Amino acid sequence: MAANPYSNSRSKTPADEAPGAERAEFSIGDLAREFDVTPRAIRFYEDQGLLAPARAGQRRIYTARDRTRLKLTLRGKRLGLALSEIRELIEMYEPGRDERPQLERFLAVLAQHKASLEQQSQDIEAQLSEIASFEKRCRRLLAEQAGAAPRRPKPRG
Repeated sequence: MAANPYSNSRSKTPADEAPGAERAEFSIGDLAREFDVTPRAIRFYEDQGLLAPARAGQRRIYTARDRTRLKLTLRGKRLGLALSEIRELIEMYEPGRDERPQLERFLAVLAQHKASLEQQSQDIEAQLSEIASFEKRCRRLLAEQAGAAPRRPKPRG
């Protein structure tokens, strides 16, 4: 089976190698501590349909599948993907199934996101250039005004 496209063997986090990864059940506190996120963030991801814990009364019981989905969600967020894109990619993944459609969609999402970031970079460069131009103009005007200002005689001492 091919590796999930979100995996990144070069930069593992403590959560990737956590001993809890072999456990079958996790509390919201367990996951919050392991991934250094707040329980509120985990509940938000649940509200967004990214996680679906079982319930025991008011208590949420997260499975290894939920833990993996949370890990993939956080990786997607680090890449700057929208939650809707992350959800789409995660829902396409099923172990043992042909991963080609997911990999192709992931590449398309990455290409779109990269193009957006490149456009933002160009926009920022244009703004920085305009700011530099205004700074130069303001400094020149200040220098001209300083040169045109009447000089006071130096006190003799």
